[in-house]
Amino acid sequence: MRRTAPRRPGRPSGPTATGRRPGVRGRAAAALVAALAVTGALVVPPALADELDDRRAAAERRAEENAAAREATEASLEGLSGALEQATAELAAVQGQIPAAEQALAAAQAALDAAQREAGLIADRLRAAEDEEVGIGARITEGDARTAELRRAIGELARQAYRTGTTSTSLEVVLGATSVEDFAERYGLAATALRTQSQVLEQLTAAQSANRSAQARLAAVRERIVELKAEADAKVVEADRARAAAAAAKAELDRLLAEQQAKQAALEAQRGDLERQLAEQAAQEAALQSELSAIIAEQRARQPASAPPPSGSVSGALFGNPTSIVPMYVTSNFGMRLHPILGYTRLHAGIDLRTYCSTPLYAGRDGTVQWARARSGFGNQVMLDHGFVDGNSLMSSYNHMTRFVVGAGERVSKGQLIGYSGNTGTSAACHLHFEVYVNGNVTNPRPLLGL
Repeated sequence: MRRTAPRRPGRPSGPTATGRRPGVRGRAAAALVAALAVTGALVVPPALADELDDRRAAAERRAEENAAAREATEASLEGLSGALEQATAELAAVQGQIPAAEQALAAAQAALDAAQREAGLIADRLRAAEDEEVGIGARITEGDARTAELRRAIGELARQAYRTGTTSTSLEVVLGATSVEDFAERYGLAATALRTQSQVLEQLTAAQSANRSAQARLAAVRERIVELKAEADAKVVEADRARAAAAAAKAELDRLLAEQQAKQAALEAQRGDLERQLAEQAAQEAALQSELSAIIAEQRARQPASAPPPSGSVSGALFGNPTSIVPMYVTSNFGMRLHPILGYTRLHAGIDLRTYCSTPLYAGRDGTVQWARARSGFGNQVMLDHGFVDGNSLMSSYNHMTRFVVGAGERVSKGQLIGYSGNTGTSAACHLHFEVYVNGNVTNPRPLLGL
């Protein structure tokens, strides 16, 4: 019988379609935006750009590593209960947000350090300007006192000249002299008085000029002090904002670390349940392999003596797409995985292919239905026997189905509808867990699917 239901076109991939939670990177980016939002218009100075770039790159690397670890964690949870899977995934999600929170804290702390350094420099410049203002004021006071002193000296010289008559003109000095000696004395006194007056006047002019310069300098310094005080006030506001941002980022990081510890402790408390579930799954897998081995032994006993011996392996694209998603999309590969809580490795014995709940599943190859039944952790399972290939027994199983539409002993053809995908058994979301067995032993299905 050929396919009885049409294939559905592949749906776009994404968290909504798959039913999985949002990715770690999305949550990390949201945490970073939230942590930085409290800074308002806070700007990190260019001088810190290189340092912040390095920190950002390191945080992004940690975020990518956490994302990869989370994907590995989710894959390793195949076969666990929904509650334990949820708890472990939540722990991985929290761990994925921590690098972004660390980056936000580093940026906020760097901005605070810069603001404080700049505030210190402004305070130093303000103190220097204020000291200069005091010094100029003192020089102006000294200049005023010197000017007053020189003015008093000029007045005294004028009064003295008036009393002694040294204010006479040169002609009066000549005509008033009674002798050569009297002329020499009169002329000397007059010359001395004039010279003294000239020197005092020069000093007064210089003192007044110096005071005018000092006054102009004082006005400029006072303007600069006003500007520096305004800058200092603005820098205080910026530093307070940066301090608040750093405190908020630190609080967010502390919250995430505390949440991480709490979730880790909760999972550790369930270690016994984890070990029990994994032991049950291992027992199911061993029982399945034993059952297949018995079937294969019985089949080989019926083989003619001329049948070729098993080569031990098969190769090539022996199977067609068993899902309705074109092209096939692998969500989890075959291979050993480290369990994130228990710390030991275990085999993911098949390959997970993207499907959606209740979408068609098809036989990947001609064969006979060995059984179609519920098998505990495997959920609703269809086992197909494809006979012998190069002397090797070849079988495949389709797991976690919502329901199947074939029964034991029924012959199916490649591409024939055998059931619908689901989330039965120990499964985190609707998908197809596809396994291939060669001589009763699991093998990597990926190359046999032509992937």
